[in-house]
Amino acid sequence: MNDSRLRRPSALRTLRVGELKVSYVPDGAMLLKPTGALPSAVDRQWSSYGTYLNDTCRLVANTGGLLVELGTRGLLIDARFGPHAVPEDPAHPYRGAVHGGSLPGNLALLGRSPGDIETVAFTHLHTDHTGWARVEPPLFTRATFVIPKAEWDHRDPAVAALEPRSRLVLAGDEVFPGVHAPALPGHTAGHTGFVIASHGTRLLAFGDALLSPLQIRHPQWSAVSDADPARSERHRRRLITELLRPDTLGFGIHFADVVFGRVRPDGKRTVWQPM
Repeated sequence: MNDSRLRRPSALRTLRVGELKVSYVPDGAMLLKPTGALPSAVDRQWSSYGTYLNDTCRLVANTGGLLVELGTRGLLIDARFGPHAVPEDPAHPYRGAVHGGSLPGNLALLGRSPGDIETVAFTHLHTDHTGWARVEPPLFTRATFVIPKAEWDHRDPAVAALEPRSRLVLAGDEVFPGVHAPALPGHTAGHTGFVIASHGTRLLAFGDALLSPLQIRHPQWSAVSDADPARSERHRRRLITELLRPDTLGFGIHFADVVFGRVRPDGKRTVWQPM
């Protein structure tokens, strides 16, 4: 793996999944304090993984969306941070500086406007995944918001304004042609992934079930932001098994500049092999 890619946010990246075009659309980036973000990774282990840290000793994580296109139709998975910037708070246990704002411009580079998007689907309702869905005036003027029912049932009042445009979905429902929503609870009560499949190829977009490529090697490492660490670990292990299939690719939204990849065996462990 090119170590420099682990220390920078992802550029706009596109691949094909059968007849579907899938693109990572950058919005910005967040910096994470490693010993707070992944507290199971004790300090002495971080000395072995310095290549994952930038020059300020932070894990680099993206804020962006995943655009799925079928002809003229468009689905966006997660609406990211939005037009905001937050400096690092020394008192916060794991989050450093965060900024967004680039998503509309990057959609334009792909030949899309926010008004073209027919569906915005959420893995979960944390603020760094819903930002552009909550701006005024609305950015996605004609989109339906697809929200996992189990996530909506445990929603924060701050997202209540999404309700008039929302469609609640259950585990396994199809949200767009070729895109289904498996339940991946643990990070939040209703956290959901998306399986994008066409012509014998699958892409698993697993949201925050995996925060860093390091969790592919160490699935026992839970993020401090996981509401139910034990449940989250069970789903991480199941995801890794799925990602070992030769017909399956993965998409890790927070995986720095290695968002698309495969999981490969590495002795007794598994590793992320970026594309």
